[in-house]
Amino acid sequence: AGAETVKRAVELDVASRFQESLVCYQEGIDLLLQVVKATKDEAKKHRYRQKISEWLTWELYPDLFLSDGKYHKQIRIEENATGFGYEKLFQEYLTEIVSEVWVEDPYIRHLYNFLRFCEMLVKGPCKVKTIHLLTSYDEGSGKSQQISGLEEIQQSLRNYGVTLDIAFSSSIHDREIRFNNGWMIKIGRGLDYFKKPQGRFSIGYCDFDLRPCHETTVDVFHTKHTKKM
Repeated sequence: AGAETVKRAVELDVASRFQESLVCYQEGIDLLLQVVKATKDEAKKHRYRQKISEWLTWELYPDLFLSDGKYHKQIRIEENATGFGYEKLFQEYLTEIVSEVWVEDPYIRHLYNFLRFCEMLVKGPCKVKTIHLLTSYDEGSGKSQQISGLEEIQQSLRNYGVTLDIAFSSSIHDREIRFNNGWMIKIGRGLDYFKKPQGRFSIGYCDFDLRPCHETTVDVFHTKHTKKM
């Protein structure tokens, strides 16, 4: 699996699809490192390590890494911009090894946005089994509606074999989404960066790629220091 993933990374590299290539290189190396740990044959270990060392020559991507080897990319979404549905932001990081997702956002209020995010996870190609949501309670009368809505999403996800773990905190402030393959996305406005549609039957009501956005910044990180692997 590791070799196949790296082979795909090379194909993407040749096609100048560097962002997707980098994701595949990272995951392929992770898989091969697991093989190295499980292999008792020292000769094989040496060959695997040599090959991994070649793939870890990230100097080929000087614009993608900071000095400590950590990946960082920033996307600026302008006011009223379109074409920034959830698939646009997240899909390239949701590869097949993703099975667990963490969403931390103090203001999960527009539950249809969170539902749309969950639908994207269910569609794959990732194999998500658990979604952890940490948020805060809505104020006043909105609290009961918020809880019942989240419980309905929880039940619906269960029908697809996905567990939604819901927790509430009154002290969280940051907004971030993490995948268990090491990728982390921080959005200034969280998942609610879309503007309200003009009407129930207006373009962009269903297709978020056509929905105008609020101005916000998206920061993408990888939490593993590749030069230490």
